[in-house]
Amino acid sequence: MAYKVAIGMSGGVDSSVAAWLLKEQGHDLLGLTLRLFAPCGGKDGEADARAVADHLQFPHEIIPLDKEFRAEVMDPFVACYERGQTPNPCIQCNRNIKFGILLDRAIDAGCDAFATGHYAKVERDMGTGRYLLKKGTHTEKDQSYFLYALNQRQLAHTLLPLGGLSKTQIREIAHEQKLVNASRGDSQDICFIPDGDYATFIRNHTGRTYPTGNFVGEDGEVLGEHQGIINYTVGQRRGLAVSAAQRLYVREISPENNAVVLTTNDALYSKTLTADTLNLIATDRLDTPIRAGVRIRSRHAEQPATVEQTGADTIRVTFDTPQRAITPGQAVVMYDGDVVIGGGIITGL
Repeated sequence: MAYKVAIGMSGGVDSSVAAWLLKEQGHDLLGLTLRLFAPCGGKDGEADARAVADHLQFPHEIIPLDKEFRAEVMDPFVACYERGQTPNPCIQCNRNIKFGILLDRAIDAGCDAFATGHYAKVERDMGTGRYLLKKGTHTEKDQSYFLYALNQRQLAHTLLPLGGLSKTQIREIAHEQKLVNASRGDSQDICFIPDGDYATFIRNHTGRTYPTGNFVGEDGEVLGEHQGIINYTVGQRRGLAVSAAQRLYVREISPENNAVVLTTNDALYSKTLTADTLNLIATDRLDTPIRAGVRIRSRHAEQPATVEQTGADTIRVTFDTPQRAITPGQAVVMYDGDVVIGGGIITGL
């Protein structure tokens, strides 16, 4: 069945090939590109997105959402660091901007669906009627982790045409179709911090300075001076500049005391975590504890665990084996095989 589909286009090869695939399937396309403080893909990305839309002969629009992006992504990113946590802004952007505001704009424009170049799948369970989010076929590129926070309404309007393809296949299609960005490299960093210097971004964004304070051991002993809590994350070793008999790592960041707690590598391991802001996709609620494969960061290997829902939007995860550097602010995502059960934001151990 042919639909009118809005496709989010960053100017990268993935969304461009997604557009070509949808065009081949007979859909009527509208290309949408976000213009932010630092455009996803930059000015070259906007030009490439428009060039691909022209090449494939469908209309293309630039959507300025700088104020919304600041409120929904950048400000929460900064606030999370100020709380001593480590956020994942791509998840916020997907939920609130791409599959939030942009999807709503697409529906208002008369589109039936919204598509992106994410490597994941959306399928409907005909037994339950629920829309399911599944891993991409090629696990090395699977991006389901970044989409776990989407709700049933969002998934009902989502098309992900790259779910069954590999990056190699994407490149081959792009070259065969003579797309302008066929050889363009993949983006690696957060789009609004392309140099990866999070602390400088935070200082510039807020106009605030973040005072030095104490590195302390788990017994409270002062071990040295840190350069402001926004410079650190759980598990970090580099840049501590602390002399000790053995290597030390960040275990905890305490804004209340302006302190960074250091420990040995062995002490970074824990079998449990708690999380809130729970979003379940495959079911409405976990009535009893379940077994699942669990990831605690985007590149974390899935680990077997027991998951128990402890409140309306909270869970406790108990791993079969201890996991290193479980980090507040990061997302925990649960899987049943290739199906995303749901996920939440890590709050503690």
